[in-house]
Amino acid sequence: MANKYMSMRNLLFWLFEVHKAEELFHLERFQEYDRESIEMFLQSIKDFADAELFPYFTAMDIDPVRYENGGVVAHPQLGNIIPKAAELGWFGPGFDYEYGGLQVPESIFLAGNHILEAANNSAVGYLNLTTGSANLILSFGNEELKQTYIPNMVAGKWMGTMALTEPQAGSSLSFLTTSAKPTGQGYYQISGQKIFISGGDHQHAENFIHLTLARIEGAPEGTKGISLFVVPKYRPAENGALEPNDVITAGDFQKMGQRGYATTHLVYGENEDCRGWLVGEPHQGLKYMFQMMNAARIDVGATAASTATAAYYASLQYANERSQGISLKPSGKKEGQTLIINHPDVKRMLLLQKAITEGAMSLLFECARLDDLYREATDNKNGDYHMLLELLTPIAKTYPAEAGQRAINTGLQVLGGYGYCMDFPLQQYYRDIRIMSIYEGTTGIQSLDLLGRKMVMKNGRAVDLLVMAIEETIHEALEYNTLIPYAKVLGDKMRLTDKVFRHLAAFAQKGNLEAFLADATVFMEFAGTLVVAWQWLKMGIVSSRFLVEKQDDDFHQAKLHTMKFFYKYEVPKMEGLSQVMLNEEQLTTSDKVKDFF
Repeated sequence: MANKYMSMRNLLFWLFEVHKAEELFHLERFQEYDRESIEMFLQSIKDFADAELFPYFTAMDIDPVRYENGGVVAHPQLGNIIPKAAELGWFGPGFDYEYGGLQVPESIFLAGNHILEAANNSAVGYLNLTTGSANLILSFGNEELKQTYIPNMVAGKWMGTMALTEPQAGSSLSFLTTSAKPTGQGYYQISGQKIFISGGDHQHAENFIHLTLARIEGAPEGTKGISLFVVPKYRPAENGALEPNDVITAGDFQKMGQRGYATTHLVYGENEDCRGWLVGEPHQGLKYMFQMMNAARIDVGATAASTATAAYYASLQYANERSQGISLKPSGKKEGQTLIINHPDVKRMLLLQKAITEGAMSLLFECARLDDLYREATDNKNGDYHMLLELLTPIAKTYPAEAGQRAINTGLQVLGGYGYCMDFPLQQYYRDIRIMSIYEGTTGIQSLDLLGRKMVMKNGRAVDLLVMAIEETIHEALEYNTLIPYAKVLGDKMRLTDKVFRHLAAFAQKGNLEAFLADATVFMEFAGTLVVAWQWLKMGIVSSRFLVEKQDDDFHQAKLHTMKFFYKYEVPKMEGLSQVMLNEEQLTTSDKVKDFF
């Protein structure tokens, strides 16, 4: 097993040098923090991950969750992870002090999550879903719900889930059938089924709080009639005890990856005694749930990038230890076999992994900073921060998930035959990351959201904000001679993006939505490459400034070198993708096409 899974130096580079997290400490909510206290906090998380998560990464795959006697049995180590995470304050670290939180910025939460998810991506989902569920109750629940559930969830005693998907509806939430019948006693009678419920059950928690979407009897059809309910596995009784709430775990889905992470099938109300408590107002459930879904999408992107990061360090370690072949340099034959890291093609593969994972992480920190500013800034730009975050969210979920698969697949090549063997972790990272492009909406759904909704939102205001942000970076990069060629390339790709979008938008203006959205997934890959190129230019600016103002060092030189790699090997792919989208042939929209299969 690899002895390194992430870089604290990289983490501090993204957090403080590129995305200027120290500026957040001037905001009233975060004023008790400074860089020193945050670095100490992150080191405590790293120590926790080193001791309790990373050593069990493979063990939780070999001994996966299983369904037994009406419940899920998870790896014994999860029973140690949960209370120790609670001691660190990791259930709701961004919550107010009064609710047991630490009031840390979202940027710091992302930094800690990167450490934990790189160490063991199966274990962390249980923690984060509980945080997300508690936050939903905190945001929209009444005081009774807050007092009943949040303290136990923040303490790690009760776990939380989000229950959306149903067997007959999948991602089409307008067709969900789980029902909520009013009782006149302060709760609703819930009946139905939910599938693919991550973290939905295990033996290491007293209770599970399912944030459940259901339709109140007589509600409007479609998404406008969906409400949100707190449905506990065990409901609190008047005497303070817990009693069964008629929501059962009917099974656990056995997956190709993330085998230590439960994915359950829940059945509500078989005995007509499942009680659910309404969160907020009736028929507003989907709007409420989108808060958690958008946060979960960022988290999935972070999990993918962190998983790919761990795979990169495993590949790097192998390349520094494995001797094979001779160097192509003139003295190669005399020196005998060489370490494979000395071969140019192996360096190319490692640089690809590095370029994808570090670019993805910088994009995620961009989103976290926007979230912090949207919620806490007082400069009257909150709406702009939120709009830009909305635009970047589907990309920040999808690029790490899709490009991260390619990065880990490349890592398998670095290991050669050993990459395909269970003795080495690359195969597990590859299996684990495959689900990331499906969680919280497939790549296709994210792509439809980006092109069909976010690009045209507020008459293109979000796109204008992104253009201004990228142009600001380009202008800053032009101050450094070494960055001028890359700044010009990014400017060219901005103009190409405008050309492509105008071509596609013309279909929508004519009412031909199928043609407009047919290549949405191609557009997503195109847009993802653009925004990560933007992030690499930002990292290039920081590194260039350091090298000019201070002294030469390998760390910042490596950042510039990787930036150049991304612009040489990845950015040119946008030209080919643009040719696909500008091509006039419509090969997937005709009804006749289905007869060709």
